[in-house]
Amino acid sequence: MYDRYESPLSSRYASDEMLHLFSAETRIRTWRKLWVALARAERELGLPITEEQVRELEENVSNIDFELAARREKEVRHDVMAHVYAYGAAAPSAAGIIHLGATSCYVTDNADLILYRDALRHLRRELVSVMKNLADFALRYRELPTLGYTHYQPAQLVTVGKRASLWLQDFHSDLQELDQVLDGMKFLGCRGTTGTEASFLELFDGDGGKIDELNRKLCDAFGFAECFDVCGQTYPRKADSRILNCLSSIAQSAYRMAQDIRLLQHDRQLEEPFEKNQIGSSAMAYKRNPMRSERICSLSRYLMADAMNAPMTASAQWLERTLDDSANRRISLPEGFLCADAILRLCRNVTDGLHVNEKIVARTVNEYLPFIATENLLMEGVKRGGDRQQLHEIIRQCSMEATARMKNGEDCDLLRRLAAHPEFPVSEEDMTRLLKPEKYIGRCALQVQRYVEKLQPLFEDAADTAAEIEV
Repeated sequence: MYDRYESPLSSRYASDEMLHLFSAETRIRTWRKLWVALARAERELGLPITEEQVRELEENVSNIDFELAARREKEVRHDVMAHVYAYGAAAPSAAGIIHLGATSCYVTDNADLILYRDALRHLRRELVSVMKNLADFALRYRELPTLGYTHYQPAQLVTVGKRASLWLQDFHSDLQELDQVLDGMKFLGCRGTTGTEASFLELFDGDGGKIDELNRKLCDAFGFAECFDVCGQTYPRKADSRILNCLSSIAQSAYRMAQDIRLLQHDRQLEEPFEKNQIGSSAMAYKRNPMRSERICSLSRYLMADAMNAPMTASAQWLERTLDDSANRRISLPEGFLCADAILRLCRNVTDGLHVNEKIVARTVNEYLPFIATENLLMEGVKRGGDRQQLHEIIRQCSMEATARMKNGEDCDLLRRLAAHPEFPVSEEDMTRLLKPEKYIGRCALQVQRYVEKLQPLFEDAADTAAEIEV
């Protein structure tokens, strides 16, 4: 086990469910289910296949001799034909009708579409669970004022919940894209070597209606609404681009959220979960590094880069097909799904245990609140008979002086400076009464409330258990 390379996505990050979905066992069992469905449909449409042959195939779907298939593939250099051989050995009475009329892509491509669809459904559940965690968090802190940042410089106040709603909205966009991809997925069906269905015209004595019925039966058997209208030997590789682009979008949203958490944890305003016995650093025992958020960012970078494989493959397909897609797709698609799964598991874990240090948040707000309130102070000064332009200049000068003082490590004395200015008509006491953070958060709480209520019906599919991470 330890003397061979193993992908960290398998050993450290992805879920058991996703690892099983992309296992050799699931893939070959899916191939065999496709062969069973083909034989059954061909029998029902009049080809000389017996019920006993179909039954024997069905009974041996899980009876896979991988060692026999591996030996055969080494001889024939063809993975599909090696498994046709192994399946025939397990179901000898049906050996002669396995794969009848089909090309290799009947099993490889249709199986991929089935696995990708099921993987997208799994990711959808994970994504909705992340969204529910964020919605709950946003609602809980919808009224808690916090310093907003533009260009990572102090700006006007927002609320902790409103900031989380920005992350939530990104993930909602990903969910909409994922649903569009799922809704648009089609089956390859059984189309022959160049997509002309010529082999089936021969089998069905020129009866095109039976070919259409064959493909309808195959779609129904595996839960697809329809086949691609036209194709070459493979399904259009543009479908892979749509899928990996969707996974990349999830990675983009996850990265953005995790990076924000890392910045806020630096300021001690927000913290990701940190377990009782967790070690932050091998040398600095006091450290509480945002390890999970950093891992989200790290894996997200990988997934965004991985997503470039699909458009390069789709653009390089020659005519009816070329095989330079195969090795790339064997890696890029499963690894993309495993990576997206790992990212969302981490996102679920982090969002389920986000901690807000409210006193730190309040201290940061109060430090900058005098600057944030200057527009209101300006308006109050005008109400008391001051000249708007003159007061603006006084506030500008005093703000620059107060900022210089803060850069020297001293406290903010903006209000004292303004009150001491002979031409500023508002006392320090009156100005202090205007410094209530809740006056400067606009409609944050209402925006969050409305948005979460809008999304609430989506959360019926959310998991009700916390996501555990292995390392």
